[in-house]
Amino acid sequence: MRAPDFVIGFLTLPLAACALGPGATTDTGFGPSPALAAPQSSLPPTVNIAPVAQRAANTKPTAPAGFTVTAFAQGLEHPRWLYTLPNGDVLVAESDAPKEHDEGSGVFGWIRRQVMKRAGAGVPSPDRIVLLRDANGSGIAATQTVFLKNLHSPFGMALIGDQLYIADSDALLRFPYRTGETTLSSPGVKIADLPAGPINHHWTKNILADRDGKHLYVTVGSNSNAGENGVAAEDGRGRILEFDVATGSLRPFATGLRNPNGLSWQPESGALWTTVNERDDLGNNLVPDYMTAVRDGAFYGFPYSYYGRHIDTRVKPQRPDLVAQAITPDYALGNHTASLGLVFYTARLFPKHYWGGAFVGQHGSWNRKPYSGYKVVFVPFANGQPVTAPEDFVTGFLTAGGYAEGRPVGVAIDHRGALLVADDVGNAVWRVAPADAASRQ
Repeated sequence: MRAPDFVIGFLTLPLAACALGPGATTDTGFGPSPALAAPQSSLPPTVNIAPVAQRAANTKPTAPAGFTVTAFAQGLEHPRWLYTLPNGDVLVAESDAPKEHDEGSGVFGWIRRQVMKRAGAGVPSPDRIVLLRDANGSGIAATQTVFLKNLHSPFGMALIGDQLYIADSDALLRFPYRTGETTLSSPGVKIADLPAGPINHHWTKNILADRDGKHLYVTVGSNSNAGENGVAAEDGRGRILEFDVATGSLRPFATGLRNPNGLSWQPESGALWTTVNERDDLGNNLVPDYMTAVRDGAFYGFPYSYYGRHIDTRVKPQRPDLVAQAITPDYALGNHTASLGLVFYTARLFPKHYWGGAFVGQHGSWNRKPYSGYKVVFVPFANGQPVTAPEDFVTGFLTAGGYAEGRPVGVAIDHRGALLVADDVGNAVWRVAPADAASRQ
């Protein structure tokens, strides 16, 4: 299939641009009360992706003064998500979209597929989980072991007791686990089907256990950008599910969340928080991605409205009754930043400023001029609530010429209290720790 000339033009536009940070004058989509721009429709849609470039030798991302970034592991295959086991081993889900994944039909679907390829996505999914072990406390994984293979676009991981739960794109799996083992030999069992199907537009499924190990919370993304595949295609999608470990039952916990990904417990309030990727094609400065506390039974608007009760007129039929119930998110993370990873800082290795705050992995925009995201940001919290603008924490993934030497995805805290960042373009896991951490461990 040959793309129309206007499409080819958009895919070959000059790519020099800079990544916007919090407070940039052209993006007001940050904080608890973002200023939302008026919606703008464009035909053809904006396409502005940072093409992948190999990181220059002996370079690495950067962190604030007083912190050091090291390569915890390199040579991985599209590492997306991270999970730290109690003994300090780190699990990495190497994953991409399943083969049956459909980004949409027609010209615009073709555009999106080409864009994702330029961005380093669209590669065959490795379909495995790798175990990284830092045996001597050096801050570098001395060994990489294939922990589980032959999965189906795996993403979320959670350990409850001696049972390890893995979320494939279409199923929740359970495996017996013994502390210290580097390979799982058990085939495991499927304990629940998860929404998938021939479209499966947002395929990632993350999971998080509650504190007493009785429930798992499961993210399920939408089957469209904004309902263009029909409202029926959104049945069971765009939500967070609650899985009862004892009974195996699933129920909707919160709905109307276009594409939730990160999940983490806020340490002061005890609330469940998530990061959500919002809809596209309404302009450079609409709609902000966000993070929010998730209320049981709440509806957050998708597909009928965005950021609370702002109606999306593209969706047919309209549902004013549901829009009237829509909850406004707690905190905007910038427009089109693709905020995915989320972890609250519960350790004490970092300075007190970071205690209880949230780290967010921003994968980076593909349809915004100039670029946004391509970094890890930190959001300070006090009394269980975000209090100021987000702060750049790990940068240096985007070159001055507009090339992506990396794209952050999952974030996690290791057993010493350092921050780990999965980089699915750089095929690395980066570790960020205070420069004087060795003297304090």
